[in-house]
Amino acid sequence: MTAVHHIPAQPADFTFDPNTLALLVIDMQRDFLLPGGFGESLGNDVALLRTVIEPLAALLAAARAAGLPVIHTREGHLPDLSDCPPAKLARGNPAQRIGDPGRFGRILIRGEYGHDIIDELAPRDDEVVIDKPGKGAFYATELADVLARTGIRSLLVTGVTTEVCVHTTVREANDRGYECLVVSDCVGSYFPEFQRTGLAMIAAQGGIFGWVADSAAVLGALTSAVSPAPAQ
Repeated sequence: MTAVHHIPAQPADFTFDPNTLALLVIDMQRDFLLPGGFGESLGNDVALLRTVIEPLAALLAAARAAGLPVIHTREGHLPDLSDCPPAKLARGNPAQRIGDPGRFGRILIRGEYGHDIIDELAPRDDEVVIDKPGKGAFYATELADVLARTGIRSLLVTGVTTEVCVHTTVREANDRGYECLVVSDCVGSYFPEFQRTGLAMIAAQGGIFGWVADSAAVLGALTSAVSPAPAQ
């Protein structure tokens, strides 16, 4: 693979070196995406998040084929809730809070069925899985160390939800000097207006937090990056 490639994006082309690029898949967990799970119990339409699955599965396959590192995250807490701040624990539906019994086990508790990633996007054994207690993927996790150890400087950011965990992570990454491209059809929100606004905020003002492009543009660039050069 050559050193520099471009992805058509907003507000301008996203330039990347495949050797320092990784795919970040945020919180594609059963508790958020499956019918009957925690997300739906709060009155949300999980179908809006599930539209992300097909394009993200295709992007995940392409990233693996290109040899990009893939990092998955899962939001959740220790069984004794010692890593869950009281302010977070107290929010939401009083009958369905973190740690309470849910359809897929205790809600957002590590080791429970609902806490894990959906089957369609299951991590491979050689891929990093980051368990995070907060919204952002850097807070109280080993993500910064993983990126530094592997020489990653740019991230393709995907997952849910756009306005919460995706946005928080992109903002944290931006402050740490990482270049982030948010893949628009591979991130999702329960609220269409939040999806639109969240993506617009990232690319606003010349890319204040990063870049935005759809998966077709990213797939084209990845294919180009791994294609052999034509014979001279």
